[in-house]
Amino acid sequence: MYEPEPICTADVCLPEELISLTEKIAENVHEVWAKNRISEGWKYGRTRDDSTKTTPCLVPYGELSEAEKKYDRDTAVETIKTIIKLGYRIEKDNDSV
Repeated sequence: MYEPEPICTADVCLPEELISLTEKIAENVHEVWAKNRISEGWKYGRTRDDSTKTTPCLVPYGELSEAEKKYDRDTAVETIKTIIKLGYRIEKDNDSV
């Protein structure tokens, strides 16, 4: 039986500048997900139906429910924490977007 063993990031505290980055990453996670779904033939629908490939989540990030946004935010936070836990640093290039 599969037992997930993610890297423990409980001891990683994100600095404020990385906390604010999580929303941008969460939005991009949704955009990538949506683009992939659309390329697989999924369309917007009021309810999720795998047989007809419809989902209510094919909307801009800002229109998602808070529960859906939380899923994307949690993914972003854990990704950043894992990067740091593995010994990498994240620095903003002031010339970047």
